[in-house]
Amino acid sequence: MMESVGVYGFCGCKGKSKIKRDSRWEITAAETAPTSAYSSPARSLGDTGITPLSPSHILNDADPVSDEQTFLVVVAIDFGTTSSGYAYSFTKEPECIHVMRRWEGGDPGVSNQKTPTTILLTPDRKFHSFGYAARDFYHDLDPNEAKQWLYLEKFKMKLHTTGDLTTDTDLTAANGKKVKALEIFTHALQHFKEQALKELSDQAGSDFENSDVRWVITVPAIWKQPAKQFMREAAYQAGLASPENSEQLIIALEPEAASIYCRKLRLHQMIELSSKAVVNGYSASDTVGAGFTQAKEHVRRNRQSRTFLVENVIGEIWSELEEGDKYVVVDSGGGTVDLTVHQIRLPEGHLKELYKATGGPYGSLGVDYEFEKLLCKIFGDDFIEQFKIKRPAAWVDLMIAFESRKRAAAPDRTNPLNITLPFSFIDYYKKFRGHSVEHALRKSNVDFVKWSSQGMLRMSPDAMNALFKPTIDSIIEHLRDLFQKPEVSTVKFLFLVGGFAEAPLLQQAVQAAFGDKCRIIIPQDVGLTILKGAVLFGLDPAVIKVRRSPLTYGVGVLNRYVEGKHPPEKLLVKDGTRWCTDVFDKFISADQSVALGELVKRSYTPAKPSQLVIVIHIYSSEQDDVSFITDPGVRKCGTLRLDLTGTSGTAVPARREIQTLMQFGDTEIKATAVDVATSKSVKVGIDFLNY
Repeated sequence: MMESVGVYGFCGCKGKSKIKRDSRWEITAAETAPTSAYSSPARSLGDTGITPLSPSHILNDADPVSDEQTFLVVVAIDFGTTSSGYAYSFTKEPECIHVMRRWEGGDPGVSNQKTPTTILLTPDRKFHSFGYAARDFYHDLDPNEAKQWLYLEKFKMKLHTTGDLTTDTDLTAANGKKVKALEIFTHALQHFKEQALKELSDQAGSDFENSDVRWVITVPAIWKQPAKQFMREAAYQAGLASPENSEQLIIALEPEAASIYCRKLRLHQMIELSSKAVVNGYSASDTVGAGFTQAKEHVRRNRQSRTFLVENVIGEIWSELEEGDKYVVVDSGGGTVDLTVHQIRLPEGHLKELYKATGGPYGSLGVDYEFEKLLCKIFGDDFIEQFKIKRPAAWVDLMIAFESRKRAAAPDRTNPLNITLPFSFIDYYKKFRGHSVEHALRKSNVDFVKWSSQGMLRMSPDAMNALFKPTIDSIIEHLRDLFQKPEVSTVKFLFLVGGFAEAPLLQQAVQAAFGDKCRIIIPQDVGLTILKGAVLFGLDPAVIKVRRSPLTYGVGVLNRYVEGKHPPEKLLVKDGTRWCTDVFDKFISADQSVALGELVKRSYTPAKPSQLVIVIHIYSSEQDDVSFITDPGVRKCGTLRLDLTGTSGTAVPARREIQTLMQFGDTEIKATAVDVATSKSVKVGIDFLNY
């Protein structure tokens, strides 16, 4: 048998851990891993005499995931940075995907199969409305009254940008007031739940129960684990599922959902930008985006039904892929761009994540920020800042006007784009500065933006294209870095999906940079690709077979102390035995391939058969090379507490076996400890928000 190893935290005392010091017991705060490498959590964790029964890892390659519960319908929610929506499919008719019915409101020239991700709370912080309804109601309020209401938009990015995300993280409303992020996300998901159940009930002719629904929520693959967990927590609070029935909710990664949908695409459902082939009669010599415009027109004509048929076949493009072929999914949305590399596994065409998701905050919001910077350059930072606070509804109005013109930007455009300035902007600027908006434009030296007497900013096509450039450059640069990786060099296809993929400027840039390396494909209804893929994922979660672990996971153990190998400050002498404390015992490494449902098992035995409370602390790190739980960046993310009191009458072998299992491969990770003799077990989800 290998050298003895102890898992500390398997302590015989209830409540706080104790250590014996100078013949008396002291209570110590041992719950948090210290930052100093010289202090040791293990020294205060009580009786650590635990040895393994099976020191080596046991990997069960893709244990079948039990899914006892059956659902009548799958509802997927695409919770986007700029717009959101839901779609559903009845499990008896998996080939029919229904996109949510038309929302009230909407903007001319902008598809409203989704609704803006905007939310409005009353002055006493009660939920009022979501989407177009929230935006339009807020806009119609008297400016002084509007200051009392809490209006939030584009708040999803907060989950990506907050380094120390917790359930107490705040968001700031348009009027500057703070509100708990968890509260806002819960309200939004609750609204989707009510809308979807109402629509399902109307269709069924009788009340549809929440228990009949499997929910799928999409999140960016590049989100860190706390953000993904935050979304699940909000869904629990919104009543979509519960911790006891966690299987009712799946957190789907956006590029994976897109990938699942793309594999079903038929030739008439996609545009190929690359010069290597002609699809739908459009060749590369046609204007980039021309085929796309006609495709969108086709989608618009068929919009009334809102039902999409997904044939139970592998699409023509997909059928060209062979075992081991690779492709990239570029998911460009409002807030982030996600790049994921997948590999085909035959015969079923299952997907294997080949290279862990990369990307960054390079979504279409970047274009909005550039527009805001341009306004600051013309009118002054101080004015724009004040205008946003004093006239928040008018600011929203201005950004709506910009959004529709932004969508008209194209590489071959020659005529200018006009953006209407709200009257209150013109009026407030005159009061603020003492001269007119027209005067400001003349003085600003911004040649490519002119003033139109109809009260509009007139932007040259070059000016609009310049607003796109920093964001598109970031995406192209990120893709170039990705294509340098050996795993990615032989990619066959690049699928461009997400709302921002509708932008002809982005299409042209991707085509120019990578058209000679691989074939570039855009699904026709590109803004709904993720939503439809998420429905398909909910119908068959096992379609993703292999993922990359985003983190290294392990538990803290004691190893026999080896002079010269282990640091002196880690020495702990216990009953005459010399131990090295704080050793990080790795279950799985960051970026390691993990099969869906894969289990990593370890077995331990308490040194004292009488020990009845067993505690295991689970740790994680973004680094692969971790030696001790006190290393920088290691954080505690879970605790298994197995209480074996009341089992003393059971026949227990001399060496009690405690089996520890960690299940990987889904977007959530679950850990279990089992007392083999009594089958008593305890489960825990890895928790990144409360440690």
